[in-house]
Amino acid sequence: MSNALFTPDAVATTLERVRAATPLVHNITNIVAANSTANALLALGASPAMVDAEEEVEAFAALAAALVVNIGTITAPQAAAIARATRAAQRAGTPWILDPVAVGALPFRARVALDSLAHAPRAIRGNASEIMALAHLRDGHAEPPAAGRGVDSLDTAEQALAAARRLAQATGACITVSGATDYITDGTRVATVANGHQMMTRVTALGCTATALAGACLAVEPDAMAACAHAMVLLGLAGECAAREATGPGSLQMRLLDMLYHLDRDTVTRQARIAILPP
Repeated sequence: MSNALFTPDAVATTLERVRAATPLVHNITNIVAANSTANALLALGASPAMVDAEEEVEAFAALAAALVVNIGTITAPQAAAIARATRAAQRAGTPWILDPVAVGALPFRARVALDSLAHAPRAIRGNASEIMALAHLRDGHAEPPAAGRGVDSLDTAEQALAAARRLAQATGACITVSGATDYITDGTRVATVANGHQMMTRVTALGCTATALAGACLAVEPDAMAACAHAMVLLGLAGECAAREATGPGSLQMRLLDMLYHLDRDTVTRQARIAILPP
């Protein structure tokens, strides 16, 4: 894997490729995030489809350019749809990404997340507590560590890095840990992204949006670690730019969509803060 994939220029190229390809991104997501993530994908240049009927997901996952799975408001019918869709994606070679929302909080969602790992996700993105909990459960522990509060993380991304490496090595997926600085690892190497703004934590579903944008990037960039890092830059940079004129979370949300739409190569190459850590 070339370090040239982890540069502002490479992020700008992925942005241009998303806009040129308008990839069809299949989303099985939660009711809180559906509208926000669909709008963000559209603003970036992708084509979102919010298809979660068990009767439809297999066919759709096979024809989509990427699949995004989010367990935030998981139900039994949705769990069945996720199992079908992820199996179909694995068979078809469709890259897919898991967002294990609040995976450490309740046993049902933990079981859904663990079961889905058998279908070879290309990537997993969560906050620090979610990644630590999923790694702990994947290691065979009956209960996750006592961390997290629903969708909120009580740990830092730095604290989750060892768990992220372990999870990447166990699953073959690229792991992204969101935080003030985002960490992205394939189990061996680690990239960091330092774009973003603290006000983004006051807008619901922006973590889910990061996962959806990673799906769009996975559709055009075969290197999963690079695709996920690029998505974190694009969302973080859009939030950063939006915060300069926002007066609060409401105006930030509106301006963030506008900034995703207006991002260009010049802005990305000048302001992206992406790096590979030394071995």
